[in-house]
Amino acid sequence: MSLKKIWDKNGFISGFNDENGDYIRTGILDVNGNDTGMDPFFAEFPHLLDIGIMGHCIHGLSGKCQESGVECYQNGAFYSEPNMKFEDYKMIMKQCEGRTYQIALGGRGDAEMHESFEDILACTRFYGMVPNMTTSGYGLTKKHAEIIKKYCGAAAVSWYRTSYMWDAINLLLNEGVTTNIHFVLGKNNIEEAIDILSENKIPEGISRMIFLLHKPVGMGSTERILFEKDPRVKKFFSLIEKNNLTEKIGFDSCLVPGIIANCQEILPESYDSCESARFSAYIGADMLMSPCSFDKSGNILESLKKYTIEEIWNGEKFSAFRNDFTKRCQGCPSRNDCLGGCPLYPEIRLCGNVC
Repeated sequence: MSLKKIWDKNGFISGFNDENGDYIRTGILDVNGNDTGMDPFFAEFPHLLDIGIMGHCIHGLSGKCQESGVECYQNGAFYSEPNMKFEDYKMIMKQCEGRTYQIALGGRGDAEMHESFEDILACTRFYGMVPNMTTSGYGLTKKHAEIIKKYCGAAAVSWYRTSYMWDAINLLLNEGVTTNIHFVLGKNNIEEAIDILSENKIPEGISRMIFLLHKPVGMGSTERILFEKDPRVKKFFSLIEKNNLTEKIGFDSCLVPGIIANCQEILPESYDSCESARFSAYIGADMLMSPCSFDKSGNILESLKKYTIEEIWNGEKFSAFRNDFTKRCQGCPSRNDCLGGCPLYPEIRLCGNVC
């Protein structure tokens, strides 16, 4: 086992197992080094960076997203911007060395289509971080799968319900890659998700099926937003505990309010509230950094061509974004577990408490 630790100046210790992806944080430590049980609010530097190395998407431009019914939140069908330069990526890695655990690769397209894909993965490992990535599977080759196996901790395939999705899953599994599925959960497909959980139809060999809550971002429509009063939401969450699926599925933090409202047996230690600007951040192919890839307002962006990651992380815009977590849902008994849910889209909070 290779366990990396970071002693954070904000008073806690974090650890990451770069072999199996286990990530832990202590509570705030007192002067004697004892855990006070108080959760740390944010790290001195992001533990995870979501890096959009792709500035354009052959998948989106070919119309494949629309054909498969997927609403790309990056508006991939309408952009043809340059991909991130390898030298820019290397500059990011140098700043993150010894301070960041994981790198999630994506952007407006499949990461393996980047012209410097293998160099990017090798560079990430060279500076001591674990790269992970998501793909639609469209255009994924055996060579890609071999490179992913060599460098990545895990790869996720988006649930597109297509032949190339299944081909990609089989390619990755045959190479021995730890493979997940990303399922974007919305009003349009919650019945399908319920069927999968009811009958345990998670494909054989898949490490986890990870549910990501649909957001009205980019091409994402408001018609697909799930609401807490939809009886199917309660049924969806009930199946997790009823069928003992906690070891086979996962969630993004946007679904945490729904977990808190509907699940009694899932321990709070196993999930986390929104980590944007607290433990994670996003950097686009244009070298603009923001708390979250779903923020399309442009109000929180800062350029890495002007500032360092640390300067942006501790700067006025990120600090203001973090402070918003401390103001919402005061008086709610669950606020310490969810911090009020999504700070960008209150309409997607599945607890019913929009405050």
